[in-house]
Amino acid sequence: MLPLDMTEIILWIYIVLLVVGGLMGFIKAGSKASLIASVISSIPLILAALHVVPAMVADICIGLLLVMFVRKYAAGRKFMPSGLMILLSAVALVLRLAL
Repeated sequence: MLPLDMTEIILWIYIVLLVVGGLMGFIKAGSKASLIASVISSIPLILAALHVVPAMVADICIGLLLVMFVRKYAAGRKFMPSGLMILLSAVALVLRLAL
């Protein structure tokens, strides 16, 4: 097994936070949509982390999630969860592209 580089570690952390966020939305608000969306969104990220698809797929997916979270935040103006996910997505994307 190859050692993980920093971009892969960042990706795995983002995947975990994405799925945990969906799980929290399900537990706290009973939102099945949140859980399903987080799991479906994490699939291409997991495939990229496992080198099944090119790493660029993860960057595109994170960018699309960032746009979606910005739109959700603009519609509701609530920091949780959209604002937090904007910050996490932006940090993950910037770090992945910088490294």
